Amino acid sequence: MIVVMNHNADKADIDRILQKLTDAGFQIHLSRGVEKTIIGAIGDKTRLGDLSLEAMPGVEKVVPILQPYKLASRAYMNSSTVVKVGDLEIGGDSIQVMAGPCAVESRDQLLKSAMLVREAGATMLRGGAYKPRTSPYSFQGLEEKGLELLAEARELTGLRIVTEVMDASTIELVAKYADVLQIGTRNMQNFFLLRQVARTGKPVLLKRGSSSTIEEWLLAAEYILAEGNRNVILCERGVRTFENYTRNTLDLTAVPVVKYLSHLPVIVDPSHAIGKWRFVEPMARAAIAAGADGLLIEVHPNPAEALCDGPQSLTPENFKALMQNIGAIAEVTGRNMGRIQ
Repeated sequence: MIVVMNHNADKADIDRILQKLTDAGFQIHLSRGVEKTIIGAIGDKTRLGDLSLEAMPGVEKVVPILQPYKLASRAYMNSSTVVKVGDLEIGGDSIQVMAGPCAVESRDQLLKSAMLVREAGATMLRGGAYKPRTSPYSFQGLEEKGLELLAEARELTGLRIVTEVMDASTIELVAKYADVLQIGTRNMQNFFLLRQVARTGKPVLLKRGSSSTIEEWLLAAEYILAEGNRNVILCERGVRTFENYTRNTLDLTAVPVVKYLSHLPVIVDPSHAIGKWRFVEPMARAAIAAGADGLLIEVHPNPAEALCDGPQSLTPENFKALMQNIGAIAEVTGRNMGRIQ
């Protein structure tokens, strides 16, 4: 449930409610807005009848949250969450584009990619240092060396870094270098990993599982939020259907639906959804038109020589054209493209 406090409720009123809920065994999440304070309480609802919260000073109303995801729901927080990554904002008026190669392959490849996407207008650099691959014989990433190269690219370009965390043993190392920790589709329901990543306090980019419902996706986000980390960015990257011409089926309906159900920002990864470079740009345009807060795009200096996901990676020229086109759509929808200060 949530307890909505009156606009004139003072600190003593709020503290009394917090103490009463804590004594009753509820987990508390406090949200102080400009006009009102909202107290989220998670616990055994059978105890509510004995608390008489609505009779206490400063309480405006008590509202039960019916969805299984509590902290991620708009019932808990009606205003949209804006996740800050340095001086960048994800979920506000600006659209942030995260671009770069699927994997960090070499210093030359990564630095060249970083400069190219920075010049085209991207604000964040994506690149995998640890790569989850279906085959054990495929390129698995440069690991810590890859993280060091990502940090070097950030120093050179000012781009913020997004990279994937594969397992709990590497969280501390990845968090040392990355600005945003990505949870890939295979790990969306690795609940132990979600809790551990949340405790770093770093922003978390949570990709939707390839066979996951929207409710399951939001419940995965709930694990991060329940650990006290409010900096969650949802990423739609396509779901598995009967269609096999494309890698996955991009579910753009998820963007407005999730924004209706949740206050969390939503970005879209058309590269992994489509798996074919020539369809990435039109789907990126469609994503922005649908209300996405950003994009995750694979770009490689020479896709034909990429060690992974070359067929879905854009060339620098195609990425520059994509940025120009989505900028025009952003303007039509009343938004602007993010910029590095």
